[in-house]
Amino acid sequence: MSLEKLSSNKHYEGTLAKYKFRSAALGDTYTQFNLFLPANAAQGKVPVLVYLAGLTCTEDNGAQKGGFMCDAAAQGIALLFPDTSPRGAGIDGEDVDWDFGSGAGFYLNATNPKWSKHYNMLSHVTQELPQVLEKAGLPLDFTRQSIFGHSMGGHGALTVYLASLLSGTKQYRSASAFSPICEPSEVPWGTKAFSGYLAGGVAEGKDRYDATAMIGKVRGAVNILVDYGTADNFLYQLHPDKFLEAARVAGHDEVQVRVRKQEGYDHSYYFISTFASDHIHFHANFLKA
Repeated sequence: MSLEKLSSNKHYEGTLAKYKFRSAALGDTYTQFNLFLPANAAQGKVPVLVYLAGLTCTEDNGAQKGGFMCDAAAQGIALLFPDTSPRGAGIDGEDVDWDFGSGAGFYLNATNPKWSKHYNMLSHVTQELPQVLEKAGLPLDFTRQSIFGHSMGGHGALTVYLASLLSGTKQYRSASAFSPICEPSEVPWGTKAFSGYLAGGVAEGKDRYDATAMIGKVRGAVNILVDYGTADNFLYQLHPDKFLEAARVAGHDEVQVRVRKQEGYDHSYYFISTFASDHIHFHANFLKA
């Protein structure tokens, strides 16, 4: 699992580098990620904010189009951009549809035997990447870690964060999302993923990977910010209103769970980059506490 550096660019006085390694979690396939280190990482370990991208994306979309680095550099926060699925697993059907298989790993651990050797993005993001980066000696403090994402990645950020609270590990201090798939067990993108990747289908997915179901089980404090646009063509796939309702029923107030409706914005990175600064500063409140 040794790292190979593929490229490096100076960016806002820090460095954006792309790495490659052979991933055990992803069935011994090669995977790539981008890592932004702010300038202050030269003096010691810095907190980490993980960005999970959406369907059809790679490790490059958020790094190149998100508009996150300026504020992350100013706050002294590292940004980690994983890929969205295994690549080249050679599984029949993985490259047929844009919303399932390659580029659509859904940030879960597959239990369907056809997919379970390779499609373990949950373990890859939460366990393997931190271990690989720490072993490589990079100046990252994974005791100060938060997570955010877009669309499928917003679903990933919310569910990974909530699962860490429900398990008691509290691996992440905060979570935020742009246009997240908040109730995947009730929408086409989610039901397709759950029916394919999980042996228990949608029922298993709802129990383990549905943010709207999960938020109702969390009794302690949470730190969540969600933004979505009213002109989002995929709003029917997202259900942010259902997530907000479930959060309020569970007793999580506006301080703990904030869901913001942004008038006229769509599902694109134009929307994401508009509110990127808000999300970096939201996480900085917890990562630097």
